[in-house]
Amino acid sequence: MEAIKYKERYSYNDYVEWEGRWELIDGVAYNMAPAPYPKHQRAVFNIARELEENLNCNECEVYISPIDWKIDENNVVQPDVAIFCETPIFQFFTKAPLLIVEVLSKSTVKKDVTVKYELYQNNGVKYYIMVEPDSEVADIFILDNGEYKFLKKVVDEVMTFEWESCSTKIDFGKLFDKKV
Repeated sequence: MEAIKYKERYSYNDYVEWEGRWELIDGVAYNMAPAPYPKHQRAVFNIARELEENLNCNECEVYISPIDWKIDENNVVQPDVAIFCETPIFQFFTKAPLLIVEVLSKSTVKKDVTVKYELYQNNGVKYYIMVEPDSEVADIFILDNGEYKFLKKVVDEVMTFEWESCSTKIDFGKLFDKKV
């Protein structure tokens, strides 16, 4: 593959031609390298398992990255963990997931805490959870009248997340266990 030609802004048509893992936010390309470290991946796996095992909803499913959420032609992201309630079109989702979890890492923390926070808020993601694996703490935000409100900082408690006729929960005390 030839090198990616630099542009001020990229679109979904550019994005699908690239090798490797990328995200596209407001037309700006973000490389997903380096690969996440083991504690990050353990947390992602345990979060997805908690959400899946406790999901009370026939129309929604839990997905882990890499899975594309194509918001529009200039915004395509791959949340670490997300609950989508639609049948995917081609290889991506188009509707906002009801819940997104991002497990922070040194290479993505700035983007996850600022850029993605705003992107998810502006596109109707009801719950946004940021997990800090080094301190083993999670910050939970809930969308209220179009803006995120800080709900709670959790370490080892069980939290329930509800929407319409559905619900799920996470036992945050299990996120960093090697064997659950």
